[in-house]
Amino acid sequence: MKQFFFLFTCIVLNSCQYFEKQVPSEKELLQKELKSINWKEVDEYPSVPNCEKITDKKLRQQCFFEVMSTLIQEKLDIDTLSILYPELDTIEVKVTVFPNASMKFEPQFPKDSATYDTIKIDSILHARLVDFPKVNPAIKRGVPVKTQFILPVIIKAKDQK
Repeated sequence: MKQFFFLFTCIVLNSCQYFEKQVPSEKELLQKELKSINWKEVDEYPSVPNCEKITDKKLRQQCFFEVMSTLIQEKLDIDTLSILYPELDTIEVKVTVFPNASMKFEPQFPKDSATYDTIKIDSILHARLVDFPKVNPAIKRGVPVKTQFILPVIIKAKDQK
């Protein structure tokens, strides 16, 4: 029995180092977690009610882009852009969806846009691109986040309808 007690005491005294593990600090854990997050990718893309029932992430994203492109094209079809600038067939629009579900539209002009009156086109776009349906913002780790993307919008001439 004495040998067992002696052996048990030796094991307990030698095993104390296994109980004193260094606990990482809160800042170290936070930095490690922040580095592991892919900030360029969201968990859920923005969506509109028409695309809510789609469960596949890529199909839902594609649906959202198609709906937004169609809505922007419909709003611009009723304007004179195609008459004022017949050579302008496509405008790239930078769409920003904010966490509060509001949206902002900015036209992206090519480098050689000196031939266009960018201020006039910009004002036409801002006047027309209003009253969109409710958009659910993108989600990252359960939190709504701001997202930006560029949509090519085809300007149809009045006689092409």
